[in-house]
Amino acid sequence: MISLPVQPLDLAKIKTSRSRPRGVQTHSGATVEGQWFDRVATGERALGQLGTSRPAQMATRIHARSLSLRIKRPSTNAPPFSSFFPFRFLSPPHPKEHKKPNFVPCSRFSFFSSHFHTLYFTSLSALSTQHLPRFLFVMSGYFTESQVASHSSENDCWVIVHGSVYDVSNFLGEHPGGKVFCVFLVSMEMLFGNVFANDQVREWDVKTPTGPSDKILLKHAGTDATKQFDAFHNAGVLEKYGALCIGKVGEAPKEGTEDSASASAPTAEDDEFQFGDMVPFGDPSWYQQWGSPYYKESHRRIRRYLRKFVDTDIMPFTHEWDEAKQVPMFLFKKCAEMGILAAVAGNGHLPLEYFDVEETTLFRGGDKAIVPPQEFDAFHAFIIFDEISRCGSGGVLWGILGGLGIGLPPIIKNGSEELKRRIVPDVLAGRKTICLAITEPQAGSDVANLTCVANESGEGFVVNGEKKWITNGTFADYFTAAVRTGGDGMGGVSLLVIERGMPGVSTRQMKCSGVWSSGTAYINFEDVKVPRANIVGKENRGFKYIMNNFNHERMGIVIQANRLARVCLEEAIKYGSKRKTFGVKLVNHPVLRNKLAHMARQIEATHAWMENVIYQTIIMPEDLQMIKLGGPIALLKAQSTQTLEYCAREASQIFGGLAYTRGGQGEKVERIYREVRAYAIPGGSEEIMLDLGMRQSMKVAQTMYGAKL
Repeated sequence: MISLPVQPLDLAKIKTSRSRPRGVQTHSGATVEGQWFDRVATGERALGQLGTSRPAQMATRIHARSLSLRIKRPSTNAPPFSSFFPFRFLSPPHPKEHKKPNFVPCSRFSFFSSHFHTLYFTSLSALSTQHLPRFLFVMSGYFTESQVASHSSENDCWVIVHGSVYDVSNFLGEHPGGKVFCVFLVSMEMLFGNVFANDQVREWDVKTPTGPSDKILLKHAGTDATKQFDAFHNAGVLEKYGALCIGKVGEAPKEGTEDSASASAPTAEDDEFQFGDMVPFGDPSWYQQWGSPYYKESHRRIRRYLRKFVDTDIMPFTHEWDEAKQVPMFLFKKCAEMGILAAVAGNGHLPLEYFDVEETTLFRGGDKAIVPPQEFDAFHAFIIFDEISRCGSGGVLWGILGGLGIGLPPIIKNGSEELKRRIVPDVLAGRKTICLAITEPQAGSDVANLTCVANESGEGFVVNGEKKWITNGTFADYFTAAVRTGGDGMGGVSLLVIERGMPGVSTRQMKCSGVWSSGTAYINFEDVKVPRANIVGKENRGFKYIMNNFNHERMGIVIQANRLARVCLEEAIKYGSKRKTFGVKLVNHPVLRNKLAHMARQIEATHAWMENVIYQTIIMPEDLQMIKLGGPIALLKAQSTQTLEYCAREASQIFGGLAYTRGGQGEKVERIYREVRAYAIPGGSEEIMLDLGMRQSMKVAQTMYGAKL
């Protein structure tokens, strides 16, 4: 094992090779073969951070596995390897070292041979490669098909996919398998955030990229592999592995002329009334040239912005984050900078007192903003939830927005001004996280009978009890906890904000069937002293606050569940349109079209009902919403989760074995199928929702309208 000192990387000293992008000559005189850099904005920004990062922060321990990086020193007098590679590599740490700051627990790596040192790295399932594609490997030019054909060997392998040229020479050993090809020439602090804050150690054995998987790509080396690619991959794979793209097939545009790509016809997303891939029922009808009274231009702008964000920054990494069982912490700050956290925390209103709109991408600029703050309504929040749900992972959804979306509104709506000023700004800025802690081992939907007790003591309370299945509880800084401060029943329940740093608070991540990256936790409160200033609203009024918050929580579940059902339908249609059985595409089999039809009718019916209820939350006074909308929202939750379960099952049948395999073409459907129960049970089980919905609706009809029932 070799330990290398950390040195910042000066971007100005990197010379770009543009003629034949096979290497970059570094200021040390060493050549990194097979890798190159380009002056892309995102790349300069990311690499530029290396020159200013503190060496201690840049030091990291890297899990080693599978990226080939060949380094050749032209002379023995060349500066050390570490002068241009900004990390130090260490052997597996002693367990005590895990507590040291600025380090990420590591695996092991090896050097092979004395002259060409070959390192094999991998993108961990636990980390994000969000910042890597497009700036470490950048398209550099145009190639003819004959030029591509000359790169057809094991050491020099190019392929064409959809008119773009990909150099997969260093990727042969990783195909197939779903691992991300990446070079760690960016600050680990920027990449990881606190993704390893729980001091987990994940180890992989070093492996040489050889074996049967090499032959799969070599069969198509130097050729147009578009047909074969489409048969076995989703289109999103090209986005995820865009780092391998080195150019296009064709002639370079003459100087002064427009690139053929920029001069092409407008895409669907350029049209005000036509948006997305236009898969039948793959998006809401107002995306596909249907009129709607609910949406205006600001809704279209936020839709366009969120679509790009999800496609670029979330969807390519969803599988990795879910397998890692935690979303990276930088994602919270990213969402805060965009304004997403503020948008989902206010229950259809922006909490303008607790964040600066001019520091957010969505709301800055007044009337010229993507969404002018004065125009923001519940449909903007709906679009945010709906678009992010397209990633097809309840874990990522709840990991980013779940705790905040249900844990912060009770504080904003009912907390003292001092409590709000102390907590809300940090959460909306992504500096702190929060969760709602109500469910207990023996009390789920039966909130009135919870047993976690808060006894008065001096100037505060002493809390003892347990909470279970708490979303974001693994990493949350604050717990909006339901506790018993009075007698039995609903009249003795209060809400307290308990802080992670208070002595006696302990959490552990639970092993659940799905929503892995949501941080579902089991929480113990043992003699936790909580100041009276942390009580939310009035003592013993917590049950009312919880019930008011349930409508908001359930609508969030409805939005997510119906979009996940739509994802199942969209994925099934796309797959069925290319997969053939008995010489016929799946979508041409009547029995499978019948499945798709039943999925579509349930999704569209649920969506129409959902839009109607959202509209009522805009025009109806808040005091009436709790009375009139509680029943319909409960029924709508049951409707949406039953629709989700049906669509997940039918999509799984269409995908066959692929829907039983984690990762790959059936990734979204397989994951959604596992996560159905995470929508059908939380916020009130389907059985309770159906009973509550009818009971509440009949009561309203009798008391408010005089129905004689």
